[in-house]
Amino acid sequence: MIRVLFVCLGNICRSPMAEAIFKDLVKKEGLDEKITVDSAGIGHWHIGAEPHEGTRAILDDKSISYEGMSARQVKESDWDEFDYLIAMDNKNIQDLNGIREKNDVVVAKLLDFVPHSKESEVPDPYFTGNFEYVYDLVHEGCFKLLEKIKNDHNL
Repeated sequence: MIRVLFVCLGNICRSPMAEAIFKDLVKKEGLDEKITVDSAGIGHWHIGAEPHEGTRAILDDKSISYEGMSARQVKESDWDEFDYLIAMDNKNIQDLNGIREKNDVVVAKLLDFVPHSKESEVPDPYFTGNFEYVYDLVHEGCFKLLEKIKNDHNL
C-alpha cells in the first residue's frame, strides 16, 4: 500500500481539498486498493472540524466527496505511517522538517510535481478567499503527483 498524507496549516482548507481530490482521482484510476490518502494540519486549532465551507462548496460543485473528513494535527508517527508527506507551502515544509527528520519519506510541496507551474506554493484560501483558484492548483498538483506515483511504482 502506498500512503500519501497532505499537509497544510490548519487542515480545513487546502489539505482536505487535496485529500478529497486525490482520493477521487485514485478511485477513478481503480487504485484505491493500492493507494491510501489522508490529510493533517501543522496547527491544532481545528482538530475535529469538518473542512472549511469554501472547500466544501467547491468540492460539492465538482461532485467530489469529503464525507467523514475531519481535521487532525500532524504527528511524529506520520513519518512511519506514510510514504509521502505533501505540503502546500514552504512554511509547511519548514514546520514538517522541525517535527522530525525525514528518513525515507518523500517530503515535498504539491506544486513541486507541476513543471512550469505559475505558482510554487498553494496560497491559503482561508486568508485569500479564492477557493476556485486553489482548487485549480490543487487538482493539477494531485493529477501530476498521481502520475509520478504510478510511474515510480509501476501502477
